[in-house]
Amino acid sequence: MIHLAITKTSFEKIYRNEPDAKTKERMLLVLNVVYNNIIPSQAARDLHRSRAWASDWLKRYDEEGIEGLKDRTKSGRPIGMSDEIIYQIKKELKESNSYGWTTKQVEELIIKKSGIKYHYTHIYRILRKWGFKQKKLPRKVRVDAAAGSQEDKEIFKKRLPRYLWVSNKKKKDLR
Repeated sequence: MIHLAITKTSFEKIYRNEPDAKTKERMLLVLNVVYNNIIPSQAARDLHRSRAWASDWLKRYDEEGIEGLKDRTKSGRPIGMSDEIIYQIKKELKESNSYGWTTKQVEELIIKKSGIKYHYTHIYRILRKWGFKQKKLPRKVRVDAAAGSQEDKEIFKKRLPRYLWVSNKKKKDLR
C-alpha cells in the first residue's frame, strides 16, 4: 500500500497544488476515503459519481499511488500518410489493369506502402476523397439444379466481393 507513506498534510498540500481538475477530483476521493474515513460509496455520491468509478480509482491509487490518479496517454488516431505515399498508392490504383479493387485489396496496398492499418470504413472514406467510386458487381444468377453442371454449381457457391473500387476515368471507359 503506497498511500500509507504519505501523511494527510502532505497529501492535502499535493492536492492543493494539482493543476488538473480531473486528477484533483480523484485526489479528493482518496482524501475523503483514505484520510477522512468516509465510506467509498458516500464519497462517490458526494462527488456525483458512481460507486464503480470510485472503486476503480481507489484501486489504481492503492496499486500506483498518486501517479495512478493521473490520466494516461491514449493510442488515438493513427498518423496520416505522407503526400508521397498517397501519390504512389493513387498512381498504382489508377494504372492497374484490373476491373476494380476490393476494400481489402486497397487496405493491403496501404499497409504495404505506409505500414499504417486503417479500419475498412476509413479506407472507404479515403477512396471517396481520392475520387474513386464504388462499383457494384452484378448479382449472381442461381444455377438451376437440373440444368447446371457440377462445375457451374461450385463456381456459384464461391462468393465474390460485391463491391469494387474504380477510378472515375476507368468507370467512364467501362460505359
